[in-house]
Amino acid sequence: MDARSNAAPVIIKRKKIVAGGGHHGGAWKVAYADFVTAMMAFFLLMWLLGATTEKQRKGIADYFNPTVSVNRVSGGGSGAFGGDSTLSEQRLAQSGTGASSLHGTESRQARGDLGVSSAGAQADEATFAAVQEAFRGRSGESLASEDILRHIVTRVTDEGLIIELSDLDGAPLFVGEGSEPTALLRDIAALVASVLRLVRNDLAIAAHTRSRPVILVDNPVWDLSAARANRMRRLLEEAETRPARMRRVTGHADRAPITANPMESRNNRVEVIVLRSG
Repeated sequence: MDARSNAAPVIIKRKKIVAGGGHHGGAWKVAYADFVTAMMAFFLLMWLLGATTEKQRKGIADYFNPTVSVNRVSGGGSGAFGGDSTLSEQRLAQSGTGASSLHGTESRQARGDLGVSSAGAQADEATFAAVQEAFRGRSGESLASEDILRHIVTRVTDEGLIIELSDLDGAPLFVGEGSEPTALLRDIAALVASVLRLVRNDLAIAAHTRSRPVILVDNPVWDLSAARANRMRRLLEEAETRPARMRRVTGHADRAPITANPMESRNNRVEVIVLRSG
């Protein structure tokens, strides 16, 4: 008898192993990661709202909400997709944000200006250059004109061209501490008026005074600066400057000195401002 016939049979059992942790697999890990990310973003937002000022929050909002248009002008179409500019005054509230005026005219509605138009700005720059060149052209004509021009300084600002007339040592523009103009100021006013006739821009006048000792009970700087500004307006009008061009006359007292010592006479000055046309 064969010995192998008495051996137990060998049974091989293969067990199928399924990886992934059950029937859900690994999808729950992805969902959990998304949840944690969302919570982190939420708490970061809460922290930003509590740790920033209103101005900083507005800056962050503007960063994520850009308002710069690719094209500044309208496409000119008339249909539903006519190509209105996002900067068009007809589309934006007339509040100064994106609109160049509170009530835009029909010819300016779709121009899309954010402020002064480039053409208007170039015209103003040419106007200011003409005024400054006119003053330079008067230099050297006579000793008298040379003395007058020493009192005149011009500079261009966002408001317009400022023609600054100021006191110099021994050569005041007004008599004493009053608003009566000296002969020197009358000559300067005549010169300024002749130059202003070269342009049509509106005008503004502002007067400043030097500071007085703080021990004064009745400080006259406010009344004095207002009176001097108004006197300068009358001098220009007497020199044939049209009154309709005057937009405002203001007195600033001693609030804006231009020297380290606010009591210096150099701070007694009058500014004639050639306003921008925009």
